[in-house]
Amino acid sequence: MQNASGALFGLAFGDSLGKPTEFLTYAEILALHGPSGPRELEGWPALVTDDTQMMLAVGEALLTAELTPAALEPVLRANFLAWAKSPDNNRAPGMTCLRACAALEAGGPWQQATQINSKGCGANMRVAPVGLVPGLSDEDRAGLAQLQAALTHGHPTALAASELTAFAPFWLRSGLAPADLLPALRQRCVTQRDVYHERWLGDLHPAGQIARGWDECAAALDRVAVALQNPQPGDPCLATGAGWIAEEALATALYCYLLSPADPVTVIAQGATSSGDSDSIACLAGSFAGAALGLSAWPEDWQHQIEYSYRLTTLGAAWD
Repeated sequence: MQNASGALFGLAFGDSLGKPTEFLTYAEILALHGPSGPRELEGWPALVTDDTQMMLAVGEALLTAELTPAALEPVLRANFLAWAKSPDNNRAPGMTCLRACAALEAGGPWQQATQINSKGCGANMRVAPVGLVPGLSDEDRAGLAQLQAALTHGHPTALAASELTAFAPFWLRSGLAPADLLPALRQRCVTQRDVYHERWLGDLHPAGQIARGWDECAAALDRVAVALQNPQPGDPCLATGAGWIAEEALATALYCYLLSPADPVTVIAQGATSSGDSDSIACLAGSFAGAALGLSAWPEDWQHQIEYSYRLTTLGAAWD
């Protein structure tokens, strides 16, 4: 079924579909696309945003580095700096990532470069590859997810949301039913609330501070559960948040996915038809749908139309 490829291409498809709608109101999106939202990629190639660019930076680091904290951190740092300096980095990149990259370039411990108070969605919009690497222990998958976030976004909620956003495609790819995903994520908020991955994070936070991040993620997931009990037509951001911060990006993407888990194009169209961070919401939702359904669930011609198709194919083939 090529589920890893499905997740990676799904992320890029959602990112591209949501790119033109990111700074539009819900009413403006409806005026352009009608109530079903955008359902066709635009352009050749169909351009993506920094969400896909940074996801590729993470994924390619995972392919080339030994998956230990000491070996992976310098490769992630180098890939993030290459992204920051790239002429293609002209897609309204997040200021937190740019500030952190500037600090990382100066050298020194990454814990001094991270933006410690930021929990922006830049932390988890790029984490999907961590959920697709085979053979990791749960502890290492969690540590990897948190480390890649922490290089730029140091807030406890950014770390927890990134871990959850990695485990969602991992579990779906492994056969978890969509109906069981939200309870599984919510339970992880309970079991991991007091877990601090010192081997991966060093002295970034005192151990007791991490619970705050899990509590904020749990509250966001609870809003998804409430919204799914009585789904309302219209802007999904009104139910679960605008998605500019990590836990809301995860929550609203989950909401869009769980509304239509068998119809991946509708999933990303719902994410793109939102008043908030449409590209990030749609890209996360697309990664969930693709992980569950595989590459063949997406329109075949989109694989050739999307920007960075070769790099997406290479990553997917490595993990399929």
